[in-house]
Amino acid sequence: MNQQNFNAGQAQARTEDSMQSAKETAYAAADKAHAAANTTGDTAQQNKEEASGFLQQTGEQVKTMAQGAVDTVKHTLGMDKK
Repeated sequence: MNQQNFNAGQAQARTEDSMQSAKETAYAAADKAHAAANTTGDTAQQNKEEASGFLQQTGEQVKTMAQGAVDTVKHTLGMDKK
């Protein structure tokens, strides 16, 4: 009977150790997932800002080209003189 109690105690200790190890692994996985999500969010925000800047720059270039075309047409038609 004493041996059975000893074996039961060892089994319980191993079970508790396994549970603790599983908890630590789960916490570590959750921390890594959280860090990955933050990194992904930061990258997405940076890409959004870069795209916004690119679109603004492209818009300015199109505006400048259109104004140049208008000025050329006015000049060709003699409408640029006041």
